[in-house]
Amino acid sequence: MAPSPPLVAPTDGPIHRRLFRRLSSFPLLPRTNSASRFLADAAAAAAAGKSSRPVELLRRRVRIRHNISSPLGAVLLLPVMLVVLVLQFLHWHSGGSVMGSLLLSSSAHLPPIRSLNETIDAPFSTGCMVPDTSKPRANAVLVILARNKELSGVLDSMNSIERHFNRWFHYPYLFLNDGDFNSTFRATVLNHTQSKVEFGTISKELWEFPAWSDPAEVAEGIALQGDAAIMYGGMESYHHMCRFYSGQFYKHPLLAKYDWYWRVEPDVKYFCDITYDPFVYMQEQGKVYGFTILIKELVETVPNLFRYASGFRRSHNIASKGMWEVFLQKDEKKREEPPAPPPTPPAAEGEQTAEGASIEPPAPPVEDFKFPEPKDIDPEAMNGEKYNLCHFWSNFEIARLDFFRSRQYEEFFQFLDRSGGFWNERWGDAPVHSLAAGIFLSPSQVHYFRDIGYRHTTIQHCPGNAPRKQLPRTPYVRDPRNKKDLEEDRYWDSWDVERENGVGCRCKCDTDIIDVEGKEGSCLPSWVDAVGGWTSP
Repeated sequence: MAPSPPLVAPTDGPIHRRLFRRLSSFPLLPRTNSASRFLADAAAAAAAGKSSRPVELLRRRVRIRHNISSPLGAVLLLPVMLVVLVLQFLHWHSGGSVMGSLLLSSSAHLPPIRSLNETIDAPFSTGCMVPDTSKPRANAVLVILARNKELSGVLDSMNSIERHFNRWFHYPYLFLNDGDFNSTFRATVLNHTQSKVEFGTISKELWEFPAWSDPAEVAEGIALQGDAAIMYGGMESYHHMCRFYSGQFYKHPLLAKYDWYWRVEPDVKYFCDITYDPFVYMQEQGKVYGFTILIKELVETVPNLFRYASGFRRSHNIASKGMWEVFLQKDEKKREEPPAPPPTPPAAEGEQTAEGASIEPPAPPVEDFKFPEPKDIDPEAMNGEKYNLCHFWSNFEIARLDFFRSRQYEEFFQFLDRSGGFWNERWGDAPVHSLAAGIFLSPSQVHYFRDIGYRHTTIQHCPGNAPRKQLPRTPYVRDPRNKKDLEEDRYWDSWDVERENGVGCRCKCDTDIIDVEGKEGSCLPSWVDAVGGWTSP
């Protein structure tokens, strides 16, 4: 038998242009071994103007192998049925969310979410709620420290928190700046929220270093940090910001009327809908401080902070309430060593041994003090304890302002301030707030906002959506005439797949970075130990 000619599609004349357009009108689908014969027959049929009903076309048999044929309709239906079956399978295994079903395969690589002991601290909400806006609001404010040049990042943060929370609860904003906000900044911000907005200027007394500090010492300390390439260590304005948030922000006159504050930074993203009022829940459950990310600090920024914090605690004879241990490095060597056997009690005076010899009373112990060798001294330890560098990432924090306004916190801040660490080192407000919580609070007074998805720079926390606890979403379009606003709202119409032990509501997290809980720098296990441990492997 002569070999079939090579496959060559017609390239000229009207037949080529109409070939595939008129496929449904072919009188037959040839059963040939040659693709070129198929094209030739199809072209001839099209040229002749012959037609047939679609049903007849689907009944025509096509050869699958040399001795096997099947109706064309069955051949076309088979892949469709396979796709339907796969989608149905994914639908069953995603808690009923169709869009979640489609995303299930893409999230299969995600690590499992572990559940925590919720006896001491539990999520305020697991999954979605219908926002209850009938209750009175807490006396709270959203605080943003920014400058005019950060307007774009401020708007991104505002749009995110308005979309996911404040469109329901309308808490006021307070913008603070060590300079004056210009008219463009003010007008643009006011156009992006229906909530009350205030703008405040930070006085030099609150922003700059204390009057008793030595300007030459300050300049030298900051310059040395810049030379050592310590992150932000050479920026005087960054030192001012850290000191302001550590012990001055709550003294600003515009904050005096509020009981609670939520810190918001420029260029942050929220991933989940927050359908309850966190201020009210914290107030009702006796919480003082709330966080969403717990990570390690850069050791070169706080070489002596823990020494001073520990010294303050010791000098004031403050006993731990269970939070201090969150920030202590575990001694793995001691943890691995088996406990020593209990000593054998000495025999009574005059008692005889098995051989009948009389036992003399033991000699009194001799104290033989010996200075430790230099190699045995841990330069980072204080009072036998060592800082594990963990801290609540305070660019997101919700807290009671009377915690910072208390006499004990003010004494703690003044103790640190007098050390000069805010300029000779680059002490951040995050470890300062964290160590203060470790000294003064108990785990039951601290809340882990595990349900709030959050990202700042390259660090994010994504809680995963709670299974079978998602609710339909209400659109949020700031300007219906703006195409960009409409497109952004459509983006949030589909959310991530539901995951076992997830607690979020309609979360849609970024996928370009690993969740902080999966990174080595996460300190979440320290918090978990304080509240009772994990309840799932």
